[in-house]
Amino acid sequence: MQAHNRQAAALGTFFSNVAVRRFAWQALAALALFGAVFWLAGNLHHNLAARNIASGFGFLTREAGLPIAEHLIAYTPADSYFRALLVGTLNTLSVAFWSIILATILGTAIGVARTSKNWLLAKLSSIYVDLFRDVPLLLQLFLWYTILQKLPPVRQALNPVAGVFLSNRGLSFPVLDWQAAHGWTLLAFVLGLLATTLYAKRTSRKQLDDGRARSFWPVAITLLVAIPLVVGFSLGASVALDMPQPKGFNIRGGATVSPEFFALLVGLVVYNAAFIAEIVRSGLESVGRGQHEAARALGLHPKNILTWIVFPQALRVIVPPLTSQYLNVTKGSSLAVAIGYQDIVSVATTSMNQTGQSIELVGVIMAVYLTISLSISLLMNIYNARVALVER
Repeated sequence: MQAHNRQAAALGTFFSNVAVRRFAWQALAALALFGAVFWLAGNLHHNLAARNIASGFGFLTREAGLPIAEHLIAYTPADSYFRALLVGTLNTLSVAFWSIILATILGTAIGVARTSKNWLLAKLSSIYVDLFRDVPLLLQLFLWYTILQKLPPVRQALNPVAGVFLSNRGLSFPVLDWQAAHGWTLLAFVLGLLATTLYAKRTSRKQLDDGRARSFWPVAITLLVAIPLVVGFSLGASVALDMPQPKGFNIRGGATVSPEFFALLVGLVVYNAAFIAEIVRSGLESVGRGQHEAARALGLHPKNILTWIVFPQALRVIVPPLTSQYLNVTKGSSLAVAIGYQDIVSVATTSMNQTGQSIELVGVIMAVYLTISLSISLLMNIYNARVALVER
């Protein structure tokens, strides 16, 4: 009897342990989750079999027969569904990348303008934010697409700058007649950019150690301009441009951005720039006034105060919400289907109608956006760790 009591007491002591109870509840929750997933998967398989709907990703190797107007890689309707989905994914990445870059530039400029002491500039920036932030993105996309559709045809195309044409076919502009020598020139520029970055860090550390200023721009100009130019000219790189020319009902030569891509890009940039402007404004205003006064007491120019004193401190407040806004830009690009731009959602939806593989294709869409979002979060978290203030 005493042995039984000792065992019961030991068992009671074991389950009274906080760590044990936490592990037990987590194990039960995990079992319940796996059970629910297993039941849903079995129910899905049963329903698909009852309706004679094939499951799996074998359809990806079949001929798509799906025309895609814009593609960054070679594509024809005779290609497979896998390649069609890859083209749609690249289209999504393209519009998301350029939207993030341009929205960041525009939003930062408007956010800085909102903190300006110039009454007119600050008021106009405030009106911009209130106007575009409060109108749904989908309505703005319809607005920009309608405006582009009302542009004149190719024969009466607007020509605001030499070589640039704006018509209902989109925006056409000159591009470099790309050659192999241009690739080597670009490589020299990228390597020069990396070398310039390393040199700038090294000179900054040495200046902090001994207090002596060192010349930076001669080295930067040599690495970024002189060496790439020497490489380009030595390999015979041409600077000739492929100029667009209106011919008949279309424009030949150059590069043309379709009305669908242009409307989507403008809509995403204008809409998200309003949110980024507020993020930048709040970050700038989070820096104490004492920092401004101390910088002015040192005789710094207002531009240098913003660049060297305010912005580096404001970044710790700006970057976290800016990461969320970048994710919103990417996810907002899925509205492209509303104006006919063939991104991953549009291509997958058309593929669903042709194959009936709805579950698999919805999974593909989710996987694409999840991968893009996690990649953006990873890069921004790395950058955030670099700009965060370290307490000593």
